[in-house]
Amino acid sequence: MNVVFLPEVQEYYDYLEQILYEKGYFGSMEYSQRYVEELVYDIRTYLPAKQHEPAQNYFDKYGKDMYYASFRKNKQTTWYAFFNKYKENGKTTYLIRYIANNHTVAQYL
Repeated sequence: MNVVFLPEVQEYYDYLEQILYEKGYFGSMEYSQRYVEELVYDIRTYLPAKQHEPAQNYFDKYGKDMYYASFRKNKQTTWYAFFNKYKENGKTTYLIRYIANNHTVAQYL
């Protein structure tokens, strides 16, 4: 099993760290970075075991025939990883194409 993030998703993580800190969700950049690192860890570690659903057509702009899985971080925020799943030579690869949280995409799910 392999979990791979598109470069755009990796860039978004850097942006996310900054935004979470600047908007006051975390008291320091260190805590903001830790939150994002834990999110990445959760996706890498638990995605294969998560229940996943087909992504709505709205998300086709990020890739066709995607699925999504949810990762609840706290009472207010659930993150969604949108991905394609490929199997080759008995090995499964999850290609993460987009991530978002319930505050921005819940209405489309």
